Amino acid sequence: MRSIGEMARDSGLGVSALRFYDRAGVLGPAWVDPASGYRWYAPEQLDEARLLARLRRAGMPLADIRLVLAGWSGEDTDLVRGLLQAHLRRLERGLTEARVEFSTLRELLDHRENPMTASPRTGTVHLSLPAPALAAALDAVRFAVGRDPDLPVLGGVLFDVEGDALRVVATDRYRLAVARTDAAGHGGSREQVVVPAPLVDAMRALLGGDGSARFAVEGDRVTLEAGERQASGRRLAHDFPDYRRLVQLPPGRRVVVAVPALREALENGPVRVAEEREPGRSARDISVLTTVDDGTVLVCGDGVPDEDADGNEDRDNEVRDNKAGARDTDGLGYRVGVDRGFLLEALAAGDRDRLVLEFGPAPTAPLAIRRADDEGTFSLLMPVRLED
Repeated sequence: MRSIGEMARDSGLGVSALRFYDRAGVLGPAWVDPASGYRWYAPEQLDEARLLARLRRAGMPLADIRLVLAGWSGEDTDLVRGLLQAHLRRLERGLTEARVEFSTLRELLDHRENPMTASPRTGTVHLSLPAPALAAALDAVRFAVGRDPDLPVLGGVLFDVEGDALRVVATDRYRLAVARTDAAGHGGSREQVVVPAPLVDAMRALLGGDGSARFAVEGDRVTLEAGERQASGRRLAHDFPDYRRLVQLPPGRRVVVAVPALREALENGPVRVAEEREPGRSARDISVLTTVDDGTVLVCGDGVPDEDADGNEDRDNEVRDNKAGARDTDGLGYRVGVDRGFLLEALAAGDRDRLVLEFGPAPTAPLAIRRADDEGTFSLLMPVRLED
């Protein structure tokens, strides 16, 4: 017999998914200990769980999954084959419809003279900035630069100059980071330039000391001077997304956390393994966060109680809580899944012993990591959909 934790490990379903399918009557345990509530699965159920995991990855509806599992071990496979074929036809129709819509969208972009298309750049910018401040701003956003070769515009840092401020911005779609620093010398209108990541790194290497740095844009050429050293190269010939729209979030709940404690909780606490979505990463460890009424942030396992939870939690489904001291006004009441590596990088980029985690009104809202003393520097992490 396998415990629910062992079944999750061997099947790839995850404890919360197994609990969901138990409650849904799709795949229940062979035996439940009446005293403890622990779930136990028979050896032959492992193949069923693995089959269920495959059907879930293929996006099959729950009603069809029930019938496939019911007919899988029978001698007559016509029903199962018919269900698989019907689902494949649905997927193919969906793909065809998506291609039609995307083709229409491309035509609309062509009519608008797609701003993502390379075009000559003629803007001129001359700025003077404190070197330490610019270094800190680049450090705060560099982790969020994209690496997808199909989206080259996200492979750099946006330098957004407006008035007496410079904002640097980076995003790879799953996270976004913004930092602001004072600047002097630009008397013109708002200017934006996307600096490729290698040139950003070369610029950052010049900013090791005090003093000022001089940032200049002439046409498609970008230059940073610090002391007698200089880094120069071509800007990216693309327009950056309107990040100001991306940071307009609904009001959330802010929780002040001790970063060392939260980091330890993330590094030593339970994780889930999610399928890869970003190029260059074979797997992603997902940490699940929640808060309780006293404002404590928890890094929790799959067994966080919810309104559908059993009276007794499974032994391998217990909450293995790691607490990070925090202050909050009221309880959160739901779980938020985030890429653990991304969150650790965001905490490091925050560069404070205490940071503010802002949870949105729902688990689908981005998680914001903010500095209490600097509203202009923050990062956003897109949540990861948790198992059913």
